[in-house]
Amino acid sequence: MPNLKIAIMLGSLRMEPYAGMEKAKEMGADGLHIGISGGIFSPENCQGAARQDLVNHVRSLGLEISAVSGWGGEVDLGDEDVAGHLERGERFLEMAADLECGIWQAHIGVMPEDTSHPHWERFVRHCEQIARHGEKVGACLAIETGPEPPLVVQRLIETVGSEAIRVNYDPANLILWPPALAQRTGVEYDRQAAWDKFMPVEGADLLGPYVVHVHAKDARAWDDGTRKEVPLGEGQVEWERFAANLSKHGFDGYYAIEREVGDDPVRDIQTAVDFLRTL
Repeated sequence: MPNLKIAIMLGSLRMEPYAGMEKAKEMGADGLHIGISGGIFSPENCQGAARQDLVNHVRSLGLEISAVSGWGGEVDLGDEDVAGHLERGERFLEMAADLECGIWQAHIGVMPEDTSHPHWERFVRHCEQIARHGEKVGACLAIETGPEPPLVVQRLIETVGSEAIRVNYDPANLILWPPALAQRTGVEYDRQAAWDKFMPVEGADLLGPYVVHVHAKDARAWDDGTRKEVPLGEGQVEWERFAANLSKHGFDGYYAIEREVGDDPVRDIQTAVDFLRTL
């Protein structure tokens, strides 16, 4: 398998952004995954020439921007009040295009599995609106996996039918989310059933044609529903098989290391870079 392209999620370093860029280069990364929901790189704070300046600075370090990240789990495109989210989403798409990565990664809420649910039609309609703008500006929304099984994500993408709706595959989320959903809904958690349904590794084969970006993150879930993000390579994601499932669909995009917990993120991220280099 050819060497993977490795990015680091800038915010995961928990450093001043420009110092984090220098650190990412020092750690041997190829790219940066930049958050734009707020701060100095939000669309309202980074405009016009400042965007090209950012691209040029990243390039001067021998890196490139793998994707931008905007929105979080609070955004639910199935809700009625989404006008503000959609307008901001369009700004994110424009910024992704201006930063020359063309990928905006985001959570969009929990899609219903039943297409007769009224929220299903809303998710489709709102993603169609996002897709139209993405096609216009030359960028895509990469929906992050996690809250729903890969089959549901596949169904949405194929229903919308636009290359401006793609996937950011996070296998760890497909381990972490099922226990949380079971707890939230009062359903008894069954680890094997959750694995079979959410397919952290095999789902990469199913969604492979649509994956444009990956979050390199690992996790474990226990039979009692306890779940935990762990350093890359120490969890239940079978990374060699996962990468092979994507590779056979021609995926040559970035594996962006995300570390949301832990007392020493720089150490954990360096370990993750070194681990990915072995695949």
